[in-house]
Amino acid sequence: MTEEKTPKQIVELLDKYIIGQNEAKKSVAVALYNRYRRLQLPKQMQQDITPKNMLMAGPTGVGKTEIARRLAKIVDAPFVKVEATKFTEVGYVGRDVESMVRDLVEEAVRMEEKEQFDRVKLQATKKANNRLVKLIVPGIKRENRENSMQQMMQMLSGNFNMNQAQDNEEVTDDIRNERLSVADQLNKGLFENREVTIEVEQAPKVNPMGDMMGQMGIDMSSLMGDLMPKKTVKRTLKVSDAREVLIQEESKKLINYDSLYQRAIERTQQNGIIFIDEIDKITAGNKKTSGEVSREGVQRDILPIVEGSTVSTKYGPVSTDHILFIAAGAFAESKPSDLIPELQGRFPIRVELNALTQEDFVKILKDPQNSLLKQYIALLKADGIKLVFTQEAIDRIAQIAFEVNQGTDNIGARRLATILEKLLEDVLYEGPDMNMGEITITQKYVDQKLSDIIINKDLTKFIL
Repeated sequence: MTEEKTPKQIVELLDKYIIGQNEAKKSVAVALYNRYRRLQLPKQMQQDITPKNMLMAGPTGVGKTEIARRLAKIVDAPFVKVEATKFTEVGYVGRDVESMVRDLVEEAVRMEEKEQFDRVKLQATKKANNRLVKLIVPGIKRENRENSMQQMMQMLSGNFNMNQAQDNEEVTDDIRNERLSVADQLNKGLFENREVTIEVEQAPKVNPMGDMMGQMGIDMSSLMGDLMPKKTVKRTLKVSDAREVLIQEESKKLINYDSLYQRAIERTQQNGIIFIDEIDKITAGNKKTSGEVSREGVQRDILPIVEGSTVSTKYGPVSTDHILFIAAGAFAESKPSDLIPELQGRFPIRVELNALTQEDFVKILKDPQNSLLKQYIALLKADGIKLVFTQEAIDRIAQIAFEVNQGTDNIGARRLATILEKLLEDVLYEGPDMNMGEITITQKYVDQKLSDIIINKDLTKFIL
C-alpha cells in the first residue's frame, strides 16, 4: 500500500464522513493497518497471519455500510458489497457465493485499468489527436485490388485495424500542409464543437449465457472475440467527445492486459474488502424459510470463502486467504450466536454500533464533508438561490427525525433525507421560477411545513 495511513489517520478521515461510532471506526482501522504490518514480515510468517474479520451489529441507517465503503476509498482498496439474502432466494437466481469474489476481481481490474489509463493518457491523447487530424483532413484513397483482398482476409481473422486502412492513402503536399494547420487549431481548442464521424468497436451485447459462464469463471466474450472479427460502427460526435472515445481506444493498445490482470489479482488477494450485509437474515433463528434455500446451508457455503479458498475467475485463480471480510446486520430478531459456530469463529472482532441520538442527527446534518444540508444548499445554488438554515431550525429537524424514529421504525440517518425532502418540497419545486436571492429556513418554517408529521408522527404517505 502506498503512503500507508496509521489507525489514527484512518479514523480522522472516517470522521469527515461518519458521525459517532468511534468503537467501530477504531476496530476497522486496526484491522486494516494489521494488513500493512503483515506485509512487513517474512514471507513464511505472512502466510500464517490471517485477517481479523469483523462482525458489525446495529440498527439500520447508523453507518455500517458507510464505514466499510469509506474505508476502502481511503486506502484505495477493491471493495464489493453483497447482501447475504441474495443467496437465500429460490435456486440462487443464478448467483452462487463465489460470485462475490469474482465481483471483487472485476472491481480490482477496473481500478488497475483506470490507473494504467492515467499513466498513458498523454501518449494516448497525442495518438487520438493525430487520428482526428486525419479524419478532418482525409487523404486520397488508393485503388489497390490486391490490398482489398488481403484486408478482407485480415478482417476475417480479426487482425485488421483502422490504422492499416489509413496507411493505404495518398497524402499530397496540400493535404500535409492543411493537416499541420488543423493540428495547430486542434491544439488551440478551435475545433471542439465541430462534428466528426469516427469508427469505433461495437459494444458487446448482453448475453445471459455469457453471464452464467462468467459465474463459473469462464470468459465467453474473450473466447468469442478470438474466433469472431471485431465489428465496428460509425458514430458522429463533437470533436471533444470523439477525442475521449479515441483516447480510450488508444489507451487500450498501449496497455499490457496480461500483466494488468496479474496485478489486479494480487491487489484483490492482498487488499480486497468484501462487505457481507444482512448476515442476520441467514441465521437459523428465524424459521420462516418456506420457498427459500436453507439459511444454514448458505452459511456453510460462505464459510469456505471466509476461511480461505481458491476461486476460479476469468482472470485466473484467486485466493481468499487474506481478503478482509466485514459482515453486518441489525440482529433485531436474532443474535450473532445464532450463526453456525464455524462462521462465528471466522469473525473474531465484534462491534456493536449505537442507535443515533438527537445530538448525532444535528452533527449529521452539519458536519460531514458533503452533509445533507450542504447538498441541498449546493442544489439550490444552481437556481441562484442562497439557502440558509438557522441553528434553531437544524435542532428542530434533528428533534423531529429522532422522535419519528422512536415512534415508528428506526431507520437511522435515512430519516433525515425523508424529512428534508418534505420540508424543502415547495422550495425545490418553485426554485427555478423564483427570483429570491436568499431563503432562510427558520424553526417556525420547519414547524409549519412538518406539522402533519409532528402531530401524527405518520410518515407513511411520504415514503414510497
